[in-house]
Amino acid sequence: MKKYLLLSILAISSVVIKAQQISYSSNVLKKKFETLTVYTTAENTNLRLSKTTCHKFKKATQPLETEISVFVDPRKTFQTVIGIGGAVTDASAEVFAKLNAENQKKFLEAYFDRDEGIGYSLLRTTIHSSDFSSASYTYIKDGDQNLKSFSIEHDKKHRIPLIKKAMAIGGDQMLLYASPWSPPAFMKSNGTMLNGGSLLPKYYASWATYYTKFIKAYEKEGIPIWGITIQNEPMANQRWESCIYTAEEEKEFIKNYLGPIMEKEGLGDKKIIVWDHNRDLINDRANTIFNDPEAAKYAWGIGFHWYETWAGGDPMFENVRKVKESFPDINIIFTEGCVEKFDAKKYHFWPNAERYGKSIINDFNSGAVAWTDWNILLDQRGGPNHVENFCFAPVHAITDTNELIFTPSFFYLGHFSKFIRPNARRIGTSTSRSVLTSTSFVNIDNQIVTVVMNSTDSAITYNLLVDSNTVEIEIPAHALQSLVY
Repeated sequence: MKKYLLLSILAISSVVIKAQQISYSSNVLKKKFETLTVYTTAENTNLRLSKTTCHKFKKATQPLETEISVFVDPRKTFQTVIGIGGAVTDASAEVFAKLNAENQKKFLEAYFDRDEGIGYSLLRTTIHSSDFSSASYTYIKDGDQNLKSFSIEHDKKHRIPLIKKAMAIGGDQMLLYASPWSPPAFMKSNGTMLNGGSLLPKYYASWATYYTKFIKAYEKEGIPIWGITIQNEPMANQRWESCIYTAEEEKEFIKNYLGPIMEKEGLGDKKIIVWDHNRDLINDRANTIFNDPEAAKYAWGIGFHWYETWAGGDPMFENVRKVKESFPDINIIFTEGCVEKFDAKKYHFWPNAERYGKSIINDFNSGAVAWTDWNILLDQRGGPNHVENFCFAPVHAITDTNELIFTPSFFYLGHFSKFIRPNARRIGTSTSRSVLTSTSFVNIDNQIVTVVMNSTDSAITYNLLVDSNTVEIEIPAHALQSLVY
């Protein structure tokens, strides 16, 4: 009897889910597709998120095998987007503070104003220092296990003012989450915030409480914290702030310490994100934590980075998709990516932008609900960084001359963040040839956005087919397009 009752419940649930999908897409299909606007960024041109062409749809016919096509099906709906954005680190805030008032305004509008810029809707920040700080620091005095000296006074100089400015422009939809790079040195097995080490079990409760004090201190400053990740890159022994957690250790920490203490402190509504590292080991981490109901009940989702290619090979998008297949109800979020090994000669190196385009399209198509870039701003050295781990950012400031450099990566990011808004739903999209990659979303106002990337050396003419409507579009070589209709 119980077996049949369970099957009935599952069947009803399936019908409800399908009904929701049909309801969501039916409003789109009721509207007649008439016009489409194309925005383009392309190498060896002046096109940077430029409105390039407008088209009228016509009735579709059977596409030929010799043609290149992008197929969009609004009836097939998937995950809901939370936001797209980047990280406000100490480095970004310190560089921003050196800009004159005119360039500060220009920078803020470029990132956070949807009309004048690319409309970021998601921010990440650090819990005390990371390598992208001018020095290591914490919010307590050394050895203060009881956290009586806890203070975020350091952050009030540069980081908090920048976050407040960004949120003021971004509006109510802007979400902020935070990540630690290392517990204080005295809490760790190696006695230093740098070079890996692990959190000593006797400090599990103290460290878990540290997160709650951070959240409450920031919220006292008028900055809502949407969520936290447990540890940035928990399997990376870095020369900068880092801390190792095995899958079992992270499960133990969230299940018996962080989760319960967050609830006890009245912060049970904050999202807790596990892993926060590369795609390579994401499945093992997901299996360990989400197969344990007592740990899984505290974990809102799992975060990932893109640095698994450091040893060669291709990005492991399939691993993200497999996590979604195994745990369809959990949230998957891209928490960090940047182009490493800064070189001032490569500000406008196009493959850097294409790395962003490829990752964002494939990560969303694999089930990600959000995508977060790393530093939103760095200086002419790719820093400041206290261990000289200099990297690229989408925007650099030449602090000597007060010049802002907007790299192609900034515009590639904007093709997504400007048009794909919070609460958009991903819809079915496929291409008939591998020369193009694509993803599509429908916003809550029923506006559809299809992003198409061409990373080949030649311009390509393709057909966009939506339901029974079609339009022919040309995309230049090494270009990204946002189709809005």
